[in-house]
Amino acid sequence: MHTFKTFGLLLLLVSGMAAAQPAEQASPTSTAPMAKVSDLMTKALKDYPGKEGKMILVTYPPGSVDPVHRHHAHAFVYVLEGSIVMGLNGDKPVTLGPGQTFYEGPDDMHTVGRNASKTKPAKFLVLLLKDQNKPVLIPEH
Repeated sequence: MHTFKTFGLLLLLVSGMAAAQPAEQASPTSTAPMAKVSDLMTKALKDYPGKEGKMILVTYPPGSVDPVHRHHAHAFVYVLEGSIVMGLNGDKPVTLGPGQTFYEGPDDMHTVGRNASKTKPAKFLVLLLKDQNKPVLIPEH
């Protein structure tokens, strides 16, 4: 299983931090704990040429915060443990717990993504339906 250190690290390697973030979204810093992203499965969808399904597991340490980003994919989130805060397009964020779900569309900007707790970790599963060989995350400038 291929494991990426973080959403944030991937975004920093690609093009740096997002310049402007809503007040609800804390700005990640080098001291902030970063999310661990594990690539679980990628499968080409032969009935949909050029598309693939990708499943990832995201673990937010306590206090973890994602930079503003896009996926350019259909993203289906299922919370496994802990509590996470998600928000799109600057709208009011929602807090989700185990068994709850969240959807992000290909044109949405993920403006809030963080662990709701500063003391407990959170884990969630993400299924992405996306273009083959395109990055999972695109930083928003």
